Amino acid sequence: MKSLIQSALAIIIVCTILLFAANQLEAGGNQGSSNTITVYNWGEYIDPELIDQFTEETGIKVIYETFDSNEAMMTKVQQGGSAYDVAVPSEYMVEMMIEEDLLIPLDHSKLPNMKNIDPYFLDLAFDPGNKYTIPYFWGTVGIVYNPSLVEDHLTFESWEDLWDPSLKDKVFLVDGAREVIGMGLNSLGESLNAKDDNLLRKATDKLITLSPNIKAIIGDEITPLMINNEATVALTWSGQAADMMWENEELDFAVPQEGSNLWFDNFVIPKTAANVDGAHAFINFMLDAEVSAQNNDYVGYSTPNAAAMELMDPEVIEDERFYPNEELREKLEVYENLGLEWLGKYNEYFLEFKMSIR
Repeated sequence: MKSLIQSALAIIIVCTILLFAANQLEAGGNQGSSNTITVYNWGEYIDPELIDQFTEETGIKVIYETFDSNEAMMTKVQQGGSAYDVAVPSEYMVEMMIEEDLLIPLDHSKLPNMKNIDPYFLDLAFDPGNKYTIPYFWGTVGIVYNPSLVEDHLTFESWEDLWDPSLKDKVFLVDGAREVIGMGLNSLGESLNAKDDNLLRKATDKLITLSPNIKAIIGDEITPLMINNEATVALTWSGQAADMMWENEELDFAVPQEGSNLWFDNFVIPKTAANVDGAHAFINFMLDAEVSAQNNDYVGYSTPNAAAMELMDPEVIEDERFYPNEELREKLEVYENLGLEWLGKYNEYFLEFKMSIR
């Protein structure tokens, strides 16, 4: 009997320990913990060393998750299954998240390093007064190309160069309706935020004439293809182009003079946040000049942090391919939230264009 009782006690003790451990694990995974935050960001979009540094300086552990599209991020935040404390949507998605009441207004008093941001990148139309957002990185849409594999007269200072007959079956496009239809509109001298069926029809018809030059419409696969000289020309984002050029010094990048997209990725605090103070602390940490400069060296996109730029290699910030001059900036447009009806039309015209490619 004594042996039986001892066995039962042992089982009870083990179960108690396991229950305690499970509770501890649950608590660790609970983003409501005061020493934990969950950051939801794009892939390869932060220097991992900085996450460790933040934890060392503040004691706040970071659970880091990534997404590959604004839409995927939006869906997860809407579902509310995960308590994200910080997310990094692009500007048009910010507008949608504000409309759907998914964001917490920022407490600027907890973000003293906000002073480091260049005023040019503050108080923009998608978030007046930066009530909900702090800019993280910015960039453009343009053309990356290998000069040794194209005709000498092609500089891609104009979108029209993409239509050159010498580029038959050599052009790659990113798989994005706003980027491709926007490029078509810009090539006509029109706004990439047009809400006009006639203009969208004209842009699509012009894009269809580009079909013979299209090799493929793909996503991140463009990067290795360009790096390995398996592709010649690609419509892509400036940051992605910078990654390619880092690996393949033969490549070049141009933003056509007719105009293009100026995009922003931004820190926000979703209403799912369980550690709002921790979220503010993380954002403020990332706005520090030295931290931002180090992060920029790692990520390679353009920073809005003026104080960080003073610490960066002048060769980087003077490169007008990635830090366009004011004249070109004036021709760049930020994507507006078109609303579901017009977003649907952009997608329909983009599908029509894709179906025209043989």
